[in-house]
Amino acid sequence: MKSDIKSYNLSGMGCSAGTIGVDLAQNLLKTHENKTAIVLSTEILSTGWYSGIEKPKLILNCVFRMGGAGILLSNKKQAENTSKYKLIHSLRTQRAYDDTAYYAVYREEDSRGILGVTFNKDLLQAVSETLRSHITLLGSQILPFTEQFFHVISILRKKLIDKSAEIYTPRFKTVVQHFCLPSSGKPLIREVAKGLNLNGRNIEPALMTLHRFGNQSSSSWWYELGYMEGKWRVKKGDKIWVLGLGTGIKCCSLVLECLRPIVEDDKESPWSCCIQQYPIQV
Repeated sequence: MKSDIKSYNLSGMGCSAGTIGVDLAQNLLKTHENKTAIVLSTEILSTGWYSGIEKPKLILNCVFRMGGAGILLSNKKQAENTSKYKLIHSLRTQRAYDDTAYYAVYREEDSRGILGVTFNKDLLQAVSETLRSHITLLGSQILPFTEQFFHVISILRKKLIDKSAEIYTPRFKTVVQHFCLPSSGKPLIREVAKGLNLNGRNIEPALMTLHRFGNQSSSSWWYELGYMEGKWRVKKGDKIWVLGLGTGIKCCSLVLECLRPIVEDDKESPWSCCIQQYPIQV
């Protein structure tokens, strides 16, 4: 590229690299007027492939696949007329200070000296704790006052009155119409859906993307967004919550607003040859 183009490498960010890349681009565009940024999000298996025999490290070989996406962002005024989406919120949470979260997904050598990524049994618990703190912060930014009020009251009730009482889960569907969840596996997708009170239609894009393309790490959520566009579900004014989870454990959320109807028949879409076959039972 030309010498006046700034380039940033976010390798090692895990499955959250795509959302973190957009967050980085947003921060750069805030300080540089009338500019354009390109985020290239991909998954490459060659560096993470495990050739040993230990089962916790073989999960990566079974689930992850290769894929990629390119995203163009701009703060130019004329971009408002052609852009599909507007980024209205972003939030990042990092829990590497907690050993349980840090070692939930960890790259290390096995007993024979072969390097691989270990998925520990504490993964879902670490994800749950990370999401709890992350969602609380995000909710304070985008949820209506009534949902925030019910959530705070339920926490106070549990602490001061009834220890067995359940904490009220805010209804994010009151402000968000579509969800792009981490497609790291069906157990994780369903666990996230349970915590957010999402239904089958809400998690359909993540499950269908996992079925058709596998876990493409940081680029998976663009395939999910492409699925929703291919089904003509995204309408002007709709909000899309993009949730990225990566090793660390780190979490990054983006909230997008659709600026125009997404109805064009995009033959370049990876779903163009099979969108009519979905959804299927998984």
